[in-house]
Formats: sequence, structure tokens, C-alpha cells
Amino acid sequence: MSGHDDDDHDAHSELGEMDVRVRALETILAAKGYVDPAALDILIDTYQTQIGPRNGARVVARAWTDPEFREWLLEDATAAIASLGYGGRQGEHIVAVENTESRHNMVVCTLCSCYPWSVLGLPPAWYKSAPYRARAVRDPRGVLADFGVTLPDATEVRVWDSTAEVRYLVVPRRPAGTEGLGEAELAGLVTRDSMIGTGLARAPGGAA
Repeated sequence: MSGHDDDDHDAHSELGEMDVRVRALETILAAKGYVDPAALDILIDTYQTQIGPRNGARVVARAWTDPEFREWLLEDATAAIASLGYGGRQGEHIVAVENTESRHNMVVCTLCSCYPWSVLGLPPAWYKSAPYRARAVRDPRGVLADFGVTLPDATEVRVWDSTAEVRYLVVPRRPAGTEGLGEAELAGLVTRDSMIGTGLARAPGGAA
């Protein structure tokens, strides 16, 4: 199956039952003047794309700069992440998987949308969509191509299926040319998608 079907792109915008209910409730509350839709959108976007993923970015940056922490993260991610103050709901048991030159990891939840909120914030809409959940397992390279990621043929693509018991965090490869950067600067190169495996960390100049 092609990784570029128009039907698949359209299906990424489909709403699940819970999403429909939330949208309906939001509409009612906005109509009654209880919430400002624009402000709510900003709040959701802030947590989904900024606050949440920043936690995970700090975890990855620490792993890039601290060999002992990296080893701890790969052996017991839940404890290592908790040591930085991140934990709680949807992050009870996390497994970290590391991208290497020979292996690229990608995360999906085929049954629902289990996701490590404590380090990645709110899951993006596409992560919860049926097309992503199905194609990530069946055609991972096609999905990666949809996200603009092309890997060498020799690179193994491994897909990890999250469950209610286990959530996964991808540790992306550290970009070249970042040897002189500090932990905070490195964290700025780590994207949410790179920690799901559908993207790569940014290069120092800003490109992935």
C-alpha cells in the first residue's frame, strides 16, 4: 500500500467518538459564553506542542550528555524520568528505546491511543487516528515518508505498540555538529515527533 494515498491523508482528520463528544461539549460551553474557543485552542496547543514535549526533550538531552543517565534511562525509564520530576497519569511505566545508525524506532498504539503524557503532553490527532494506527504497523516506511523522513534501506524500522501498561519514548539520534551545545540548547532540538519516531531531531540550524 502506498504511503501517499489521498484517502489516508483525509482520514487523518477523522474524529473518534470521544473527540466528537468533546467537540460537542466545547460548542455548547462556547455558545453559553462559559469558554472562549480561541483561548481554549491556545491552551490546548500550548500543552500539546510546547509544555508537554519540553519535558521529554529535557529527558533526551540529559541522555545525550550524561552517559550514566542514558544507561539508566534505557534500563529503567520510569525511574530515570521520575528523577527529573516527570511522572503521574499516563506515565506510570515508560520504556525508552534508542535510535541508532542501524535501527529506527517508531511508536503506535494499535488498540486505542495510549501515550506518555508526562513527557510528551497531549497526543496529536494523527496519533489517535485509525489510518496511522493501522499503517504504522503495516507500512512504517510509508508513514515515515508521509512525515518527510526517508531512511537508508539498511536501517531497520521497529514499531513498538503501546498498551495500557507500557508506554514508549523514543530517544532520537543526536544531530551531528552539536558537540559544543549545552543541555538546554540540545533540548531545543528535540521535537515531539522525534520522540514518537515519526520525525528526527533538528539540526543545529533548525532543519530536521
